[in-house]
Amino acid sequence: MSMSRRSVSIGGLRVGGGAPVRVESMLVSPLSDGDEAYEELMALVNVGCELARVAFPQREDFGRLKKLNASSPIPLMADIHFDYRLALLAIEAGCRAIRINPGNLGGRNGLREVVSAARDSDVVIRIGANSGSVNNDQLRRASGDRALALVAAVEEQLEQLLDEGFEALILSAKSSSVHETLRANLDLASRHDFPFHIGITEAGPGLRGLVKSSVGLGLILSQGVGDTLRVSLTGPTCQEVEAGYALLRSLGLRCRGADLISCPTCGRRRVDVESLVRRMEPLLPSLPDGWTVAVMGCEVNGPREASHADVGVAGSPRGLLLFRRGIPLGEIPLESFEEVLLDLARQKV
Repeated sequence: MSMSRRSVSIGGLRVGGGAPVRVESMLVSPLSDGDEAYEELMALVNVGCELARVAFPQREDFGRLKKLNASSPIPLMADIHFDYRLALLAIEAGCRAIRINPGNLGGRNGLREVVSAARDSDVVIRIGANSGSVNNDQLRRASGDRALALVAAVEEQLEQLLDEGFEALILSAKSSSVHETLRANLDLASRHDFPFHIGITEAGPGLRGLVKSSVGLGLILSQGVGDTLRVSLTGPTCQEVEAGYALLRSLGLRCRGADLISCPTCGRRRVDVESLVRRMEPLLPSLPDGWTVAVMGCEVNGPREASHADVGVAGSPRGLLLFRRGIPLGEIPLESFEEVLLDLARQKV
């Protein structure tokens, strides 16, 4: 559960104030590719994405953004830069949240118009900074400490919104450095009780990005900071959402879907664990939320090491040993593996 005292509602999606930590992503398909953007959005929804950010760089895409909002089963957050009129159009198009940098919207008058429209339409504003948006003055005042400069950048934006009397806010401070992101978020959270969006920006591709994001987000969340998150990867956006839920599950914060554990195998293995894992993974969405499923290589460590699993299999001399919370249920042939597990799931034993 999130630790921020304040909460906001994005089209009915509660963020902060003890709500579950929300998992989000951002469309890589531009709005100009209308069909592709919609298909990507629906793929994200199918893997559990709760909030999707959409780049809105030009007013020519207004109609497409409006259409996407009208068909989206989850709230959309428009990503706005440099032109306050784009923020106004995004709100008109039905976006329930916008992401802005108040300092680059063209002056205080433009910001006032955006705040007024957001207030009238019950729209949430996310503000924040990343390591690429920190300026030389902020670095100088922070004596070159980039984490403190990030804090200064966020607080300068926050002050502008609070001066306008607007408090339906989410704060964000991101860096490609785990340590900078951790320090900045903990510093900000010690002084502000607004909801926080967290992420490690430009984490990279594949395994490299997954490890970096998991370390950084895990450290921040373990300190009670973070109300929404994005695992920013160079790759398929659905993987970001799946990684987000896996991370939250590992920390005991969300239990969407089933968890799969498997042994690294050794010379005692009696079954091809990797092959069984590949067969198991497509079944996970069909299993009850919060379940733990184990695939172990032998009967020696299977029921014992995975005794907490709701259901598990371990290699045996005659096929597979089926067990439930450490108690053997009997042996099953390899070919009936999927059928038996799905049957147990239907029984919710």
